[in-house]
Amino acid sequence: MADKVKTIWTVARIAEHLGVQRHRVEYVLDSRGIEPIGRAGIARIYSEDAVDRVASELVRIVSLRDLGNASDTQGGEL
Repeated sequence: MADKVKTIWTVARIAEHLGVQRHRVEYVLDSRGIEPIGRAGIARIYSEDAVDRVASELVRIVSLRDLGNASDTQGGEL
């Protein structure tokens, strides 16, 4: 029986997996205080839970941005 190979989640791999730029992942990790579970050389390694949290935070950020843009276009000009 073959063992399941676990993905090593680095910042670059998370960004690639989520289809976003690396700096966006780094922003979420830093601003939300998401800590790595370890290091491989200079690379920070994150858990699956961290990847899920980054994904949900990015969705939240986009939703809030879109909500702000929607109110700007609904005649809310001063």
